[in-house]
Amino acid sequence: MGIDPGYAIMGYGILEYKGNKFTPLTYGSITTEAHTPDAERLKILYDELSKIIAEYQPDEASIEKLFYNTNATTAIMVGEARGVAMLACEQAGVSISEYTPLEIKSALTGYGKADKKQVQTMVKMILNLAEVPKPDDTADAIAAAICHAQHAGGRMPRR
Repeated sequence: MGIDPGYAIMGYGILEYKGNKFTPLTYGSITTEAHTPDAERLKILYDELSKIIAEYQPDEASIEKLFYNTNATTAIMVGEARGVAMLACEQAGVSISEYTPLEIKSALTGYGKADKKQVQTMVKMILNLAEVPKPDDTADAIAAAICHAQHAGGRMPRR
């Protein structure tokens, strides 16, 4: 399972990986409405992610590490969402691996400074999809799952 933590939008993707072939089991995003109280937004993220984990029972999760740019408020909010995602995985017994955006980009494109469009194109190609998963957070979560499969020697959620 790949998770792109976000406060307004949390992307997720659950893949099966067998014989160097990826099969998407499910992917999408969990959204929270602006102006909803902070604690309620975090509860929504936790509850929805927990439902997905319970339904698909992934063995492992790959969560993007927090990238801090210049907006401390955004970084704190994303950090809270990331903590909620980690808690949901931990409570379900799903082991967690963490990767930086640079590691994820490198795993998919071979270049750590690749732009979003390049990463999204690779997600589409690797999964043999008709189009890039939307929103961007969903494609980023799938990219995190693919990165983990490459780093973990093929250990990915199995059914």
